[in-house]
Amino acid sequence: MTDRSPAFTATISTVGGELTYLWRDRGGAPVIIASGWAEAKTLQALVHPDLRPEQVSRRSHPAVTEAVGGWADGAADSLDAIAVEQRGGAFIGHAWQVLRTVRGTITYTEFAARSGNPRAVRAAATACARNAAALFVPCHRVLRSDGSLGGFRYGLQVKQALIAHEKRAG
Repeated sequence: MTDRSPAFTATISTVGGELTYLWRDRGGAPVIIASGWAEAKTLQALVHPDLRPEQVSRRSHPAVTEAVGGWADGAADSLDAIAVEQRGGAFIGHAWQVLRTVRGTITYTEFAARSGNPRAVRAAATACARNAAALFVPCHRVLRSDGSLGGFRYGLQVKQALIAHEKRAG
């Protein structure tokens, strides 16, 4: 199903820098379609073509502000209150749902196992790489098997800042 309905964008300060999010209104509730430490136009390009809005205007949503504030105050589960909509294949879609349940850090191998296929380590890494809703789908919590950071679309400094914050808060 294609959704070209208008979307909104806002920016919130986080320990990783300025987090921009794109969202749609679903009966007064926000649904995140993209988020990250980049400009709205950059994020819009990450949205699956079937969900990519043609119009984006500036407007924040208090529930998102509250959820990110709760996360900043140490309540990692506060982000769970905000719905996310992304499109991917069956494994990747399921893997994104699994990521939303991860607390602390895990390896790509453990992520693949939690996602239902312990041998699908590359597919798990692909799920992280294709994730357009950073923070709300916390791909920053996935590490290489040796415990090193690995990659992150928004830079390793942002990933390290997010992980360090969550360890302190958690």
